[in-house]
Amino acid sequence: MMEHFDLPALMRASGTIRLPGSKSISNRMLLLAALATGETEIRDLLDSDDTRVMLAALQKVGVGVTAPVATSASNAYRIIGCAGVFPGKDADLFMGNAGTAIRPLTAALALSGGHYRVSGVPRMHERPIGDLVAGLLQIGCDVRYLATAGYPPLEIFPADVKLDAPIRVRGDVSSQFLTALLMALPITGKTAVIEMTTELISKPYIEITLNLMARFGVTVERTDWRRFTIAGGQSYRSPGVVHVEGDASGASYFLAAGAIGGGPVRVEGVGRQSIQGDVRFADALETMGAQITWGDNFIEARAPEKGKLKAFDLDLNHIPDAAMTLAVAALFADGPCRLRNIASWRVKETDRIVAMATELRKLGATVEEGVDNLAVLPAPTLLKNVAIDTYDDHRVAMCFALVALGGVPVRINDPGCVAKTFPHYFDAFGEIAAPVIAIDGPSASGKGTVAQRVAAALGFQFLDSGALYRLTALAALRAGVALEDEMAVADVAAQLPASFSGEQVFLAGDDVTAAIRAEEIGVGASKVAAMPAVRTALFARQRAYRRFPGLVADGRDMGSVIFPEAPVKVFLTASAEARAKRRYKQLIDKGMPANMHALLQDLQERDARDAARSVAPLRQCDDAVLVDTTPLGIEEAVAAVLEIAQQKLLRK
Repeated sequence: MMEHFDLPALMRASGTIRLPGSKSISNRMLLLAALATGETEIRDLLDSDDTRVMLAALQKVGVGVTAPVATSASNAYRIIGCAGVFPGKDADLFMGNAGTAIRPLTAALALSGGHYRVSGVPRMHERPIGDLVAGLLQIGCDVRYLATAGYPPLEIFPADVKLDAPIRVRGDVSSQFLTALLMALPITGKTAVIEMTTELISKPYIEITLNLMARFGVTVERTDWRRFTIAGGQSYRSPGVVHVEGDASGASYFLAAGAIGGGPVRVEGVGRQSIQGDVRFADALETMGAQITWGDNFIEARAPEKGKLKAFDLDLNHIPDAAMTLAVAALFADGPCRLRNIASWRVKETDRIVAMATELRKLGATVEEGVDNLAVLPAPTLLKNVAIDTYDDHRVAMCFALVALGGVPVRINDPGCVAKTFPHYFDAFGEIAAPVIAIDGPSASGKGTVAQRVAAALGFQFLDSGALYRLTALAALRAGVALEDEMAVADVAAQLPASFSGEQVFLAGDDVTAAIRAEEIGVGASKVAAMPAVRTALFARQRAYRRFPGLVADGRDMGSVIFPEAPVKVFLTASAEARAKRRYKQLIDKGMPANMHALLQDLQERDARDAARSVAPLRQCDDAVLVDTTPLGIEEAVAAVLEIAQQKLLRK
């Protein structure tokens, strides 16, 4: 595990992100599937610490879990429901720091007639569960505290349950207590009534619970968020195959990146049809002046048309998790901002009001803490090279990464805490924000060698896009696929078993570093690169190379198509004669036969073909810097590109 992750000063964020599954939906679906009759296949389940502890706990109490299920969807599990009765009647269950797991599962265990011990990490033992336990005790459950009253760890014993009076429970600390009771009570088969004794916070999360319960066959009558009635005789039934929506809370970081860093940034997996309340974060950004576009299954954010983001004063009780992202967005506003009605922050993974105030002040902001609010006055200039402490809180780590979009380097301590809900967060953030140096140019212009050396000098990732097309041509020929068959070649490209190690290139484990440089493969690569279906198949694969601290990508359409948002674009060229001489020397040095006239003719024909193709023709982008390497040696060309890169990456 890394002790810290250093983000460079970032200039822009744009691109598309496919969100991981929602934590809230994932853990609810797992428990509902476990309590249902029949088998449920859950697709696109979030793969994170929180879901892993829920899966492990369900298996310990006898629930059948098959994973992973072979399907085109990612991370699919098959859960064999136990019809409301956990087979395992004695178990020690470790729930980590997963509130969405420990609270609903505790309620289900208390109604299951078994003897269980439930614990978590030290911070979980500081997170309240007393309101839930109080509700369970009202109906005769036997739940005991093993340490501090009101907090885990717990011990649960079999008990006779009586539902002859409404269960009275508070809702002003966490909505998860109500969710836990709602999800567990149907397994009794009796009519149950829950009455709130205080205002209910985070109502959108209860909407998620009610929606998912209905999907599994149990409906709840709700009266003004004060009274919830579950009619007797209902039981959970598997709906068969269910899909987990993308994580709307996770979407907030990328939407904010689009609003702060220019955009457009599109998040896929949530949209107008989402059942998650946190999609309303986009409305808050719109209040700040960001340009928001909605689709059924996507949301897109751009910076305001003019000026900075606007200051805000908002009640954020309905989006407490996503509200943390707004606290960081406040650093980029044109005036003081206030976040109201966020008392639930104090009982999360850490006391988030204290944590956010402490870290925002490090960056130069003036911050006032209230019991249930936070006021942020942004500094005229963000402080550089600040080390952000994350308090073992995934959301602190993720939202403070946005600070780098202010053009300042920032260090995130303990970045591994993001594994709680978004293990690959920094890779995903890199896909929209890591600086890209796009080097395009005709064949044999030296762009591959120059790009590789520039990447090494800067410590950046390196993408030789031409190698992917050469690999596609080689793989197609080896598979007996005619290079004229566009759809068949596209299928090869989509499943390309390629891997890279240093300067070595492998195809299905075979070292093909030399093979892909053969003239026949070069001609084939140029041919398949002109096919729209092939380019589409390789598009996402090429963009996935964008990682921190940055990427140098070379090809023929890196700046025009693959990375049009790249802050540094270079068009490397040389006369056809100079390129032919270089290619001739390379072949002779390798002991391979070569004909100067044939090489020159081949390059001229390839230039014409690449420039004339209908898809991504070879051209210099308007914002690309031309570097003619005809009179330059490799070291001079590398120095020229490095100078351009440093000037543009340091400009803000």
